[in-house]
Amino acid sequence: MYTRLLHSLNRLHPRTWDFIQLMRLDKPIGIYLLLWPTLWALWVAAKGVPSAKNLFIFVAGVLLMRAAGCVINDYADRDFDGHVARTRARPLASGAIRPKEALVLFAVLLAASFVLVLFTNVTTLWLSIGGVVLAASYPFMKRYTFYPQVVLGAAFSWGMPMAFTAETGSLPAAAWLLYIANLLWTVAYDTYYAMADREDDLKIGVKSTAILFGDADRAIILTLQLLALLCLLLAGGRFELGGWFHLGLGVAAACFAWEFWTTRRREPLVCFKAFLHNHWAGLAIFLGIVLDYAF
Repeated sequence: MYTRLLHSLNRLHPRTWDFIQLMRLDKPIGIYLLLWPTLWALWVAAKGVPSAKNLFIFVAGVLLMRAAGCVINDYADRDFDGHVARTRARPLASGAIRPKEALVLFAVLLAASFVLVLFTNVTTLWLSIGGVVLAASYPFMKRYTFYPQVVLGAAFSWGMPMAFTAETGSLPAAAWLLYIANLLWTVAYDTYYAMADREDDLKIGVKSTAILFGDADRAIILTLQLLALLCLLLAGGRFELGGWFHLGLGVAAACFAWEFWTTRRREPLVCFKAFLHNHWAGLAIFLGIVLDYAF
């Protein structure tokens, strides 16, 4: 249904599909990986009953900010993507979209996100500025540091404290356990993503944790995932989450073990599939939280 909708939009204008690809709307995995942790925080903040208004704001905000992040990422990488097999057909790299058009689209997406935040409160509004800075700076980090995945993790987690302040007007210390958990998890799964491109990145001089970790990559990824689960376990104790939540963590742990096993030969395509597979871990944790509050 989602794919049919996108193709229907493509009939509106011959260049529509180029912009859909630029925003990566045809590849919703990034939406899921950003959405599930945001909903973890929103559900916990609201003790299982988030307001309809905030649910709409944060789901729509995820869609808009993920699209904005993809646009600015491709703008930053427009001179690199043409040298990487997996990305050379992207609209900016191929010339289907001009850099100025991408910047205009980025500004429009940010403006739409800002309008959504105006319907929350002042604290959430101030926090949103940090989210914009992180989202805009991440794509350029791979030129200067081997830790761009850490900046991505900070950006992908920023909606979590915003969910608390929007729903409750405050930000309890335990909420940062959820934030740290998601940051660690994001670094882990995005390292799998970077492992798929490692050879190309080495050739063109792009930095990543996959390059930094070297042969220890899988062991470090698994360690980060286990630390993320530990933070979630501690957060669950602080927020009095029970059996269903722990079951969700168990399913996530099984997902991480499967990823560790299947990537033992480090084949690029398998590493990319391991990255995609993290969606199921995030969903399992979210369902665990929902069920815990429901029952």
